[in-house]
Amino acid sequence: MSTAPEQTLAWMREGTDLFLKALESLDDETLAAPGTLPGWTGRHVVAHVAANADALGNLVHWARTGEETTMYSSPEQRDADIETGSQRPATELRHGMASSAARLADSLDALTPEQWARHVRTAQGRTVPATEIPWMRSREVMVHAVDLGGVVTFDDLPADFIAALLDDTTARRSVGADGPALELAPTDDDRTWAALGAGHPTTIRGPLAQLTAYLSGRPATGLHADGGTVPTLPRWL
Repeated sequence: MSTAPEQTLAWMREGTDLFLKALESLDDETLAAPGTLPGWTGRHVVAHVAANADALGNLVHWARTGEETTMYSSPEQRDADIETGSQRPATELRHGMASSAARLADSLDALTPEQWARHVRTAQGRTVPATEIPWMRSREVMVHAVDLGGVVTFDDLPADFIAALLDDTTARRSVGADGPALELAPTDDDRTWAALGAGHPTTIRGPLAQLTAYLSGRPATGLHADGGTVPTLPRWL
C-alpha cells in the first residue's frame, strides 16, 4: 500500500494558489495578448492548465476504479481542447480554471492507500503509481504560473520544489540525451546537478531558481558558462 504523497500534495496546493494569484494580476486584455510560450496567449496557458486538471482527474478515476481512463483521447484532441478553451469568455475561463483545480484536489483527497498504489499511464506513455499525480500537477501549476507573465517568477517558487524540479528536468534530459552534456553548479546551493548529453559537459553557474528555469526551457538570468556561452537546449517536455 502507498500513503498519500503529502509533500507533492502541498506543492500542488501552493502552486494552484500561485497560479490563481498570477491569473488575478492580469486583466483580460493582457491575458489575450501573446505570451511567453510560442504560439500561445495567456488564455491558452489558462485553458491548458484547466484541461490538465481534468486530464489528471481521468488518472485519478483510473486509480480509484481500476478502469483504464487515459489523460487525453489523442494529442490532436488535447490541442483542439486547448484552442477551444482559450476562446471561452474571460470570466468563464477564469472560473473554469479554479473549479477544475478544486475538482482534482477533492478527487485526490478521496483516494485510499490501495488506490494511491495503483498504476496509471501518463500522456507521455510512462506507467507510474497514482502517487505521481500530485507531482505532475505541481509541475504544471508552478511552471505555468510563471509562464502567465504576471507577478510570479521562478524566484517565488518554493526552494524545495525548485530542487525537485531540477532533479526531474536533469533526469528527463539525461534519458533522451539529445542535448548538450551539462553540469549545473548553483551559486546559492552546495549541491550540483548533471544532465547527460553530447560532448564534454559544460558547467553552468547561477542561482538555483534560474538554473531550473533554464533547464525547463524558460528564460533565465544571471547564468554563466565556464569557458563559453550558455548552450541552447531542446524542448523539455
